[in-house]
Amino acid sequence: MTEKQRIPDISWKKWGPYVSNREWGLVREDYSANGDAWNYTHHDMAESKTYRWGEEGICGICDDLQKLVFSVGLWNRKDKMVKERFFGLTNDQGNHGEDVKEYFYYLDSTPTHSYMKMLYKYPQNAFPYDDLLKTNKERNKDKPEYELIDTGIFDQNEYFDIFIEYAKESQADILVRLTVINKSEKEAPLVILPTAWFRNTWNWGYDDYKPQLCSEEANCIRIEHKDLEIKNIYARQSLKVLVCDNETNSEKLYQSPNKSKYCKDGINDFVIHGNSQSVNPKDIGTKASFFINEHFKAKETKTFELRITDKDLPQPFENFDEIFTLRQKESDEFYAEIQKGIQSDDEKMVQRQAFAGMLWNKMFYHYNVEKWLKGDPAEIKPPKSRERIRNYEWKHLNNEHIISMPDKWEYPWYATWDLAFHAISFSLIDPDFAKHQLKLFLFEWYMHPNGQLPAYEWNLSDVNPPVHAWATFRVFKIDEYLKGKPDIEFLESAFQKLTMNFTWWVNKKDNNGNNIFEGGFLGLDNIGVFDRNAVLPNGEQLEQSDGTSWMAMFALNMMRIALELAQYNNVYEEMATKFFEHFLSIANSLDNMGDEDFSLWDEADEFFYDALASSDCSHMYLRLRTIVGLIPMFAVEVIDDEMIENLPNFKSRMNWILKNKPELAALVSHWEVKGQNSKHLLSLLRGHRLKRLLYRMLNPEEFLSDYGVRALSKEYERNPYHLNLNGTDYSVTYTPAESDSDLFGGNSNWRGPIWFPINFLIIESLQRFFFYYSPDFLVEYPTGSGNYSNLDQIADALSKRLSKIFLKDESGSRPVNGQYPRFQTDPDFRDYILFYEYFHGDNGRGVGASHQTGWTGLIAKILQPRFSKKEMAESETEMPDETNNVEEQKRR
Repeated sequence: MTEKQRIPDISWKKWGPYVSNREWGLVREDYSANGDAWNYTHHDMAESKTYRWGEEGICGICDDLQKLVFSVGLWNRKDKMVKERFFGLTNDQGNHGEDVKEYFYYLDSTPTHSYMKMLYKYPQNAFPYDDLLKTNKERNKDKPEYELIDTGIFDQNEYFDIFIEYAKESQADILVRLTVINKSEKEAPLVILPTAWFRNTWNWGYDDYKPQLCSEEANCIRIEHKDLEIKNIYARQSLKVLVCDNETNSEKLYQSPNKSKYCKDGINDFVIHGNSQSVNPKDIGTKASFFINEHFKAKETKTFELRITDKDLPQPFENFDEIFTLRQKESDEFYAEIQKGIQSDDEKMVQRQAFAGMLWNKMFYHYNVEKWLKGDPAEIKPPKSRERIRNYEWKHLNNEHIISMPDKWEYPWYATWDLAFHAISFSLIDPDFAKHQLKLFLFEWYMHPNGQLPAYEWNLSDVNPPVHAWATFRVFKIDEYLKGKPDIEFLESAFQKLTMNFTWWVNKKDNNGNNIFEGGFLGLDNIGVFDRNAVLPNGEQLEQSDGTSWMAMFALNMMRIALELAQYNNVYEEMATKFFEHFLSIANSLDNMGDEDFSLWDEADEFFYDALASSDCSHMYLRLRTIVGLIPMFAVEVIDDEMIENLPNFKSRMNWILKNKPELAALVSHWEVKGQNSKHLLSLLRGHRLKRLLYRMLNPEEFLSDYGVRALSKEYERNPYHLNLNGTDYSVTYTPAESDSDLFGGNSNWRGPIWFPINFLIIESLQRFFFYYSPDFLVEYPTGSGNYSNLDQIADALSKRLSKIFLKDESGSRPVNGQYPRFQTDPDFRDYILFYEYFHGDNGRGVGASHQTGWTGLIAKILQPRFSKKEMAESETEMPDETNNVEEQKRR
């Protein structure tokens, strides 16, 4: 069976890399009276505290309900604790917010996790915990983060490369290979602790069943669990087994009696301190490790092998190498087919590591808000005050699924609009998983009864841009292309729930009923002049051009889905009409602010701005040029004339609206005018406004970087934006990398850097505009160059700029690796890719969360060759035409 044949069989995904890289410091684990999640559980507590909602580990795997976890612990004989989890800073310990301070790389994974590989670089000297804390705390916002490599701990190559690989013989028979390489010229010791444990569910008070791990022979850990098929973990070597319980060491943390004599940190205490009383001499418990105690000669490589299996095997390693070789070969064959058409080996490597990051960042996510608020029957009742601190409006929410995370250390919780972008990348390799992820958030145990989608656990009620409908249709079309048939059931089911979500937006975020939307935060952190969620002191209201534009995009996405469904069921023609009219109303309001003579398009600057509306109905532009003003580009749809002719009810109702409500049609791109090959355009932008936005966007002195489109105009580097409102001075400066403010924790920045999701939507929008306009619709690119390109060529050029962040340049350097020469030249670093959260607006170096394939995994889609003309037609994007009539364009 090939990997492609395995993918539809969900039993092959029962086990996977579903373990968080961080469980401490999370909302789910916070039972404090004040909601201070970061300090209720912290890194140094984690070795001794049992979690309620999930587990963490290094390179961990588990079943899809996280009943049993397997991970790897390490000790270099110098650290203060066993390395069982990655270290990082809380949002107030560093100058730029929460940040993991380790180097690990996801190198490979198949969609079913039949083969997986990652690398962890573990120092041989004492891990510089205190130095990282102290130096980062001392740095101000003007200085970059102090990283692990800055401490000098890698300078003499005194570290281990630890490659961890998994290969499945069958659905519940998993082979494990640890390859450890001493990179130093010196001999070095290393303790390796392959560890299994049960998530502690027996202390909650619902079911007191307690599973058991035991060691009856030196090379085997026996597993006894009523709901698991896994029976044994075998080691190839004869090894000592250490056993304790996954129970909190309450005596150590809280000075109260322990429930178990052998607590969660028992193995740590045995290994670090030689405390033989901390592990169970009977070798029975709920947490167990193989004890591998080795010395490595200079440059020596050693391999250690295990097998986690549902079988009793007298010779568990007799076919070990053959299985590994086969699964590696299948992974290579799977990606060779995916990557047909990619010419460069470097591009193939970057894309494959991006896919690996997406797949490794799947996680078991469990959060039942009602139980979290009330507490469990067998535990101490949470303080009364916490009932109103956070998420109390979401008592229906009960999540217990495998979900794609943005980053399992920095963001080990879903973010709804992030996940929409994840689905695009996943659709190339596992469209069924992509569809399932999108459907999850429309289920009744995610979506609020009022139709709102949950944002993220720190504030489920916050508002993310409504991109779910866009992603749903995009994934639907990719799935149809790959499988040769449309999944109408998926599209129809999603559409019905998305209609509820659209209604929530209309009812909740259009305060004045004028189709101008005040979304608030909208996922863009500090992009505005002030906190966009803030209540202004004199009752001013922020009228957001991005909130309104996102809703126009949402309406068009819904109309397009309805038109697709109407080809199978004419009932949906009426729904298509409804969203068609709603889009026209939003477009009209963007120009007229309801019944007022005011537009969010500033004719003087020829740009879209947010505006402040006062109680006396006056308006003031916030003339700050950010990507907020480019988001109207995203509301664009192109419909074939043939489709309209095949839907007579929609056509007649559409014509009635255009005839009887001319005010709605007048300001929108000419729907009634057919473009090339009889296509109709619906957009917030007619040709002139599109060109004026592109004039700004493609200007290297404003938005256009060598590495993509910046989030803020570079103009504000020389001339910061200033605003005095109600006696308070506000200013915004172009900051191309780390944030210079503490808004939203200061751990992300939209005031200059390059963000992949926005760039991706810009590229797709340009392709869609190109699909309508003839190829001789030309724009100066870059602005001021005197050179003209059509929109498809510009989209392609922007894709190349984004790709350039990761690919080797003429000197062999990768911009993403930034200021560290070692990352550019050392063969043990230079080809391992980190997919950062965002990128320096001028030099392309990575900034923010370092494993954020949630956003940046889109590079996998960008590197993928454009599909055939058939697929292009289905997704409203055609292959480029080389026509380049510059003189005609200048005349126009």
